[in-house]
Amino acid sequence: MSGFLGPLDSEGRVPPSQQTRIAAFLISAHGALARQFALALPAKFEAGWQTELNAQFYRESEIVSLLMRATAWVPDLTLGYMAVSWEAAWLPTPNEGMADRSLWQAVHLATLAHALHAAIRPAALLPVEANANDPFVMALRRIEFESGRLLQAQILFLKGPDLLPFRDTVSTVLESRHTELRKLWHDTLASLGIVRE
Repeated sequence: MSGFLGPLDSEGRVPPSQQTRIAAFLISAHGALARQFALALPAKFEAGWQTELNAQFYRESEIVSLLMRATAWVPDLTLGYMAVSWEAAWLPTPNEGMADRSLWQAVHLATLAHALHAAIRPAALLPVEANANDPFVMALRRIEFESGRLLQAQILFLKGPDLLPFRDTVSTVLESRHTELRKLWHDTLASLGIVRE
């Protein structure tokens, strides 16, 4: 067991089997967010927070596109089973008594996005000797950089005045999302022989 991806090849590249599984997980998560942001976009913006949905949709789509091109893909027979559990985890949580459905949808998206961007740190898996010019290595570092930026939008929304009356509900949903995502991520890494604290 190791805490990092590898062993790297002679050119400092991550093994394609590890690239495939890591990228599949990240594409599933970021792709789910992109799809859900696209469905949540209103025809006309009526609240300031809705404008952020548009920006988030494009950022998540860019992450998926980047991973599709930067990954050295190989067949992985376990991905079918794993993808089913991942996709089930991205489904919206039941409404916790919020009368405004569009606001609840925004809470669901923000908590899922917050958990994804805060709990999943793919660049932390890269050993120091990883080839900095390898497309997959660069993609993981770029995703982590973008996650830090996107996280700020979720924090502003979740702590904003629109959700003040629902603070306890939002906190409970957010904590649940973080726990669920960390477990899925750790299970995915463990399937590759990687153990992270």
